[in-house]
Amino acid sequence: MKNKVLFAVSLLFGLMMINSGFNKFLNYMPMPEMPEAAGTLIYAFVQSGWMFPLIAIVEIIGGALFIIPKFQALGAIILLPVIIGIFLFNAVLAPEGVIIAIVLLAVNIWIIAENKSKYLPLIAEKKNPSIN
Repeated sequence: MKNKVLFAVSLLFGLMMINSGFNKFLNYMPMPEMPEAAGTLIYAFVQSGWMFPLIAIVEIIGGALFIIPKFQALGAIILLPVIIGIFLFNAVLAPEGVIIAIVLLAVNIWIIAENKSKYLPLIAEKKNPSIN
C-alpha cells in the first residue's frame, strides 16, 4: 500500500513539475496576481534571458525523473534547489502561496528520505587503504 501511495504522490508531483516547466516556455496558464516585490523578481528572471528557461528545463527533467521509480532519487535531488527556491519565494515575497510550497518541500524531502540508501555511497568513507 505504501508503494502505491508513494508512486501516486510521485506521479502527481512529477507531472506538476513538468507542467510548470512547460508553462514557462509556452505560457498557457496565466501568472497569478502577486505582490509587487514578487512580480519584480519574476520579471528580472524573465528579462535575464536564461534564468527562466534554466528553471523550466530543470523542472521538466527533474519531474520526468521523479516519476520513474529507478531514477526517482536523482529527480528528487535535481528538484531540491528549485523546490527550496519556491518555498523561500513564497515564504518571503508571496506568503499566500506558502502552503503549497510547504507541501512540495515535504513531498520532496519524503522522497529523498525514502531513497536515502541510494545517497549513502556518496558520503561513505572509502575502505581502500591505498587511496589517501
